[in-house]
Amino acid sequence: MNVMNTTAPIINLHNISFSYPGGRTVLEDLDFQFYKGDRVGLIAPNGSGKTTFFHIVMGLTTPTSGTIELFGKEVAHSKDFEEARQRIGFLFQDPDDQLFSPTVLEDVAFGPLNLGKPKDEAIDIARQTLADLGLAGFEDRVTFKLSGGEKRLVSLATVLAMEPEVLLLDEPLNALDVDTSKKIAEIISNLDLSYIIISHDIDFALYTTDKICTIADGKIQFEDDAHVHEHRHIHPHGKVPHQHEDV
Repeated sequence: MNVMNTTAPIINLHNISFSYPGGRTVLEDLDFQFYKGDRVGLIAPNGSGKTTFFHIVMGLTTPTSGTIELFGKEVAHSKDFEEARQRIGFLFQDPDDQLFSPTVLEDVAFGPLNLGKPKDEAIDIARQTLADLGLAGFEDRVTFKLSGGEKRLVSLATVLAMEPEVLLLDEPLNALDVDTSKKIAEIISNLDLSYIIISHDIDFALYTTDKICTIADGKIQFEDDAHVHEHRHIHPHGKVPHQHEDV
């Protein structure tokens, strides 16, 4: 288990609120601090604001109110997020949102090139990243012809090739078979990185993270206040006794 760092948080959200057009509030006065060494699992129902939370951290969605600090700097406008995006790797829930180049090698090399790496170095990084994920030989494969599991592994490679300090992983096991899910769980658990994982799979979250949280009433609640049950969902009631209706 990683040793937590008590210095300034990497991600610091204060009083974050977000409402969709039409008035539905998803996040309300949310506070969240994430430190170097943290490995956090986020488990919550669909529509609770999990992906919105990630998009706010990455500057893809603007909160209705509140402040965001990344790596000790307050960020508010698109250009403010540019430096942070070079240090935070974001894995989209749908690999098709991540992959856009004709071949696998081009997709994985794009990130290092965008960070200013020379072409030869970017290609070397891409090849090594693919090899590390068991994808040596995939370099010339056509991206859109890959299977769902292969696309997920390649999309993870595109993120890791950028050598980020932090990962935000949105449902990395979404729609995967058992073997690919096990492979990705092993890869993630062996990374020497801080990360937050959104998942509906409690076993996967417990295997890859050090602490679990949920979103309830628009706020982040950690497992001290939100008790995880073996029947694969999470409650804002904490350890207070409660009953379930038959489904």
